[in-house]
Amino acid sequence: MARTKEFDPDTVLQRALELFWERGYEATSMADLVEHLGVARASIYATFGGKRELYLKALDRYLRAQDPGVVERLSQPGPVLPAVRALVESYVADSLSDERHRGCMVVNAAVELAPRDRQVARGVQTSWDTLETALVSALMRARSQGEISGEQDPRALARFLLVMLQGIRVLGRADPDPARLRDAAEQAMAVLR
Repeated sequence: MARTKEFDPDTVLQRALELFWERGYEATSMADLVEHLGVARASIYATFGGKRELYLKALDRYLRAQDPGVVERLSQPGPVLPAVRALVESYVADSLSDERHRGCMVVNAAVELAPRDRQVARGVQTSWDTLETALVSALMRARSQGEISGEQDPRALARFLLVMLQGIRVLGRADPDPARLRDAAEQAMAVLR
């Protein structure tokens, strides 16, 4: 007779996500996972696979939770630049919050694992592509609505914003100087005028 799971895999995956997000992949041992999740090592392996597979599932969960919100925010009808400004300001606010020590799990994955793990790199790239595509679409609308100059290239602007937003995440984690982050955000918005 098969044993029933004595834990909720969804809850355990969320707790694993939080631990990986807090510590990163390398600094999280299997023993840390067993202790933090309150699940036996054998049960983790049986349910999720090894540490890497659990990390990939946690990263995917993070991506599925984060990316749709950005797309929705940028695709609302009406003026576009206020939505872009709100997005930029939310990156600054997040980077200055008490939770900033964790940073952004996508940026953390990009720095820690993407250079040597193709699957992680694909997840990171997909997230950045999603943000870039949402920005391109929004900026094309902004151009057609006369909010930005017809000479502005929406794709180039979107790529600039993508890089700037990821930079805010990195600086926010390493050196959360509010003036530096706010000045960068203001300059980014000035480029769009």
